[in-house]
Amino acid sequence: MQLHLVRHAVTPETGVTLSGRLPGIPLSDEGRDMATRAAAEMGALKPAALLTSPIERCRETAAILGRQWNLEPATDPSFIEADYGTWSGRKLRSLYQLKAWDSLMGAASRFRFPGGETLEDVQHRAVAATERLAGEHRNRAVVVVVSHADVIRSVLAHYLGMPLDLIHRLHVGPASTSVVVLPKTGGPTVPVVNERGGRR
Repeated sequence: MQLHLVRHAVTPETGVTLSGRLPGIPLSDEGRDMATRAAAEMGALKPAALLTSPIERCRETAAILGRQWNLEPATDPSFIEADYGTWSGRKLRSLYQLKAWDSLMGAASRFRFPGGETLEDVQHRAVAATERLAGEHRNRAVVVVVSHADVIRSVLAHYLGMPLDLIHRLHVGPASTSVVVLPKTGGPTVPVVNERGGRR
């Protein structure tokens, strides 16, 4: 299976607020344009399946991608955004000033978002779902999943053999694609990280 992990396009809150799982945050006009360009760039693919996080910004991105393939996105809660607990909805500028933020950046594997998940929790559910998809889609089938930066980074870190403490070294930009190949025999490979329009 060739898994294409697509981060959702931008919203008015991207880069400003830790939106998390909060409802009612759709793509911005810029985000819809980004998703449309991503769709054009991915047009040559012929996915066997298109899955999405249930969060609105992902569903909207997935719907734009799906139109070119006549695929209706299927929602998979395993790829939902990390539960940031009481940090959800807070301005990133205020979070950067917290000692807890330094702990997250320095030792991500031991950090639990206040009232929420750990990145290990995120990685466990997302990798389990990826392995399930690999079992369902053998040979060279292409599967596209639209998700979130921390979810995608956690999957990439797993298949790269990267410790979670180093996860923030991986950059996953809005509307970018990363690819994990899970062959029927042999080990996984990660040929693409954070590609958008041929740029990384």
